[in-house]
Amino acid sequence: MKYDPTFFVFIPIFFFFKSSIAFDSLAPNQTLLDNNTTLVSASQTFELGFFSPWNSNSRYIGIWFKKVPEQTVVWVANNNNPLTDSSGILTITPDGNIIITSNRNQSSIIWTANITSRTVSNPVLQILESGNLVLKSSTDNNPDNYVWQSFDYPRDTLIPGMKLGWNLRTNEELYLTSRRSSQDPSTGDYTYRMDRRGLPSAFLRRGSQVQFRSGPWDGVRFGGQPVMRKNTVYNPIVVFDSDNLYYAFENVDASIISRFVMNESGLVQHLTWSQDHWNSIATMQLDSCDYYASCGNFGVCTFSNSLSCDCLSGFVPRQIQAWARFDRSAGCIRRTPLNCSTITGFRKFSRLKLPDPSNFSVNISAMNLLECEAACSRNCSCVAYAMTQISGCMEWFGDLLDIRKYSEGGQDLYVWMPASELDSSNKSKRTAVLASVAGISFLVLLGVISWFAYRKKTANLRRAFADQANQGHDNPNQDINQSIGDETLELPLFSFVTISTATNEFSFTNKIGQGGFGPVYKGVLPTGKEIAVKRLSKDSGQGLKEFKNEVILIVKLQHRNLVKLLGCCIHGEERMLVYEYMPNKSLDLFIFNQTKDTTLSWQKRFDIIAGIAQGLLYLHRDSRLRIIHRDLKASNILLDKDMNPKISDFGLARTFGGDQYEENTKRVMGTYGYMAPEYAIDGLFSMKSDVFSFGVLILEIVTGKKNRGFHHPDHDLNLLGHVSLNYNNFFTSDKAY
Repeated sequence: MKYDPTFFVFIPIFFFFKSSIAFDSLAPNQTLLDNNTTLVSASQTFELGFFSPWNSNSRYIGIWFKKVPEQTVVWVANNNNPLTDSSGILTITPDGNIIITSNRNQSSIIWTANITSRTVSNPVLQILESGNLVLKSSTDNNPDNYVWQSFDYPRDTLIPGMKLGWNLRTNEELYLTSRRSSQDPSTGDYTYRMDRRGLPSAFLRRGSQVQFRSGPWDGVRFGGQPVMRKNTVYNPIVVFDSDNLYYAFENVDASIISRFVMNESGLVQHLTWSQDHWNSIATMQLDSCDYYASCGNFGVCTFSNSLSCDCLSGFVPRQIQAWARFDRSAGCIRRTPLNCSTITGFRKFSRLKLPDPSNFSVNISAMNLLECEAACSRNCSCVAYAMTQISGCMEWFGDLLDIRKYSEGGQDLYVWMPASELDSSNKSKRTAVLASVAGISFLVLLGVISWFAYRKKTANLRRAFADQANQGHDNPNQDINQSIGDETLELPLFSFVTISTATNEFSFTNKIGQGGFGPVYKGVLPTGKEIAVKRLSKDSGQGLKEFKNEVILIVKLQHRNLVKLLGCCIHGEERMLVYEYMPNKSLDLFIFNQTKDTTLSWQKRFDIIAGIAQGLLYLHRDSRLRIIHRDLKASNILLDKDMNPKISDFGLARTFGGDQYEENTKRVMGTYGYMAPEYAIDGLFSMKSDVFSFGVLILEIVTGKKNRGFHHPDHDLNLLGHVSLNYNNFFTSDKAY
């Protein structure tokens, strides 16, 4: 038998076109097999097909971004029922249902859309350019007539066009559910849902327990938070009417790729694809004040490097001993009981996240602030009221829970108080004014004396900062010799114009991190050198003292495992530190959010631990100064291009003399979960404090779990307690020998 040689030429061409020509729809007489064939949207933005998570043999049908090299799945069909091999088949039935079966047993359905409400003639399954997978009639493109769509069944991700909230007419809810893990897309522990009581707000729950509350939508953002508002990447959309209550977003530009996602640990973020990786541009849980009800009833949480709880004015701690132990969950009670039959009034508290709406109502009869106050005054059960542009008058009954104070934004809350508390407030103000007037001469004299003493000590450094701020010159390579006591420092100074230009005017797309001190931006100098700019926020709690402390310390320190300071900038109230850019960002991104591209081998984990230990040893023993870092944590360990660790953020660091080994402070600052007990409780810190933090860090690197927020079904211990429990169980069991 003779063969035409051209037949062999066309065989590879046939298979090339078979695998590369992409279709966006599937008809009843067609199948999608698990053999690298996929459906691709019209402009190749989204792709649907079979996939396996990293380090897993399970097979799923999912949708991912076609143009993102790192496969990022935004929706999974059979997330709770995976295939165990590559025998999967996706089909639609003639009457219009979607099913996944196995070619080993096609009678056994792995997953189905379970469409029973209606049938459709000439059904077709299509992946739209929006990323929505829809079942519809091939002759009908009206979205209102879709028989089924994946946007109605979100998993852990929102993309533009998807909704989070309620259809109030049908009582149908759309909400996010976390994955079990990065390798397992099945239903996890966390849900993120819109609350339909009162104003729109979102609740993060672990099971039935609330972990985080966004605060109510005020027409611009949620609860006054600086995140989740209109920016250069996306526009938030909140619809609140008689038929709908939902949150959605749209990208500002069609070229932008972004997603709103809740990870397996319950962290809720908005991410955008930029420069070959995902950047976080908004995180709902900014700090420890965002833990639900951190300060208990009538407590107000304020974050300044660490969580700080106070009672509302007119209230006192319910349990003094608990507050002394930094356990503020018991909350506060009124100093003077409220009797609404006596003389009372309302005290205004500004820039707050309004309390939990559990005991909350909207009074539509009150149209302005005075009417709202009058309405609250008529009901002895009313505790507080507030006015918003969206709902008008809101009234709270019972305890006020989950309040925090913002440095910007927020809303006004009016709390009902007895007259004695209002009088004491006025007396306090008058006393403060009289005291300030009586002592002004003394303060001026003391200030003058202190100024000259201080100026003599730091004249050259202050002059250099002032010259930089006033002249605004643009020479980032200029070295200024400065004397601090007996020390001489060489510090490059950058102008505000240079830093602003390098960071694209501090744009969202350049933002690479966020801490208690403020945001961090990536920048590129005119020379092409990449930098990281730490911009201190006004409410960070780090003033000129902490800023200068970090500058002076890091300039003096030179070690391969310490971050390198390139310079600084002062411009008006702006204070910025310029560091070498770390391409791999911080360690927490690798150990707490592992994917195929961020997993760490055991050897690399060991190398990182050893590098941190070497840097810490240098600080404690080998540098010219004995330095206690006081804020050693995963997010303060940066990784260079070779994954070498570098300790950063010396704003809270303290220096010890040659014969000094410990110190006591009333200003406890740092991060809960990493603080040694004697420091958190008594303010006592030493080298041991850093060693304790280092021990916590080692456990986190080894386990990939956070100490604070660790969860185990058998107990309520944190990671340290869990490890200690297992350690003790091991040595008391038969395995110990």
